[in-house]
Amino acid sequence: MAETLLKPIRAGLIGAGIQASLTPAMHMREGSAQGLAYEYELIDLNEIGASADDLPQLLTDAEDRGLGGLNITHPCKQAVIPYLDELSGEARDLRAVNTVVLKNGRRYGHNTDWWGFAESFRRGLPNAGLGAVVQLGAGGAGVATAYAILSMGARSLVVFDREQERADELALGMATLFPEATIEAGTDLEAAMKAAGGLVHATPTGMAKYPGLPLKASTLEARHWVAEIVYFPLETALLKEARQRGCRTLDGGGMAVFQAVGAFRLFTGLEPSSERMLAHFRAMTA
Repeated sequence: MAETLLKPIRAGLIGAGIQASLTPAMHMREGSAQGLAYEYELIDLNEIGASADDLPQLLTDAEDRGLGGLNITHPCKQAVIPYLDELSGEARDLRAVNTVVLKNGRRYGHNTDWWGFAESFRRGLPNAGLGAVVQLGAGGAGVATAYAILSMGARSLVVFDREQERADELALGMATLFPEATIEAGTDLEAAMKAAGGLVHATPTGMAKYPGLPLKASTLEARHWVAEIVYFPLETALLKEARQRGCRTLDGGGMAVFQAVGAFRLFTGLEPSSERMLAHFRAMTA
């Protein structure tokens, strides 16, 4: 057992503009707590002058340097798929990969984003009504949150996106996977919010770079729950407004932590301490 725990683990994150990512610190701190020699590096496309087109070489380089796993973020979650040997069922359903295990010369693609959101939601908004849900955003993160909320039993989901075509595509894809639910791309947000019990926010609005509210404040009522995926900052304008109006809220920190919990498990084969990783994340973002 001791021999296994002392074996070095090497992992990395591929994406663009990832210098502020807290993922390396979460992985290495948990690895240290478990007695692992754990190294986690950033492979920032912006820093090395690369793009998603360079994924074949980046994956080969990672294998050659002995990395056992890679997290994948924007803009590579879909682009990486053609270069993998196997996909988990969820990664196949979502057509997006955020975790790649490199083992015995093969590349295994997984998606822990959806589980990260679901686990955060279960803990942070217990007993939230899932009869009718509105989601803002149909990008990569929106695919994961839609899959999660439907997996948890949402009976109706209305998706909105600035690109109507993207909302249409997400609704169609999810309707195939969850035929028992009513899923549609919305056109009237105020009407949808009147019928809904809760809101999932999966756009960048509210991040430091994109300040503001993603919808009219007047559409939020005290009976709504509001789940956010943005975690820079943890207190977004949306969450602040929602709380002032009496809504139950969930910040984006839990999704960030639990996707890392899932990836740590895949990379190491060990069970991470969710509580310890949550506490570390809260300390880093305090």
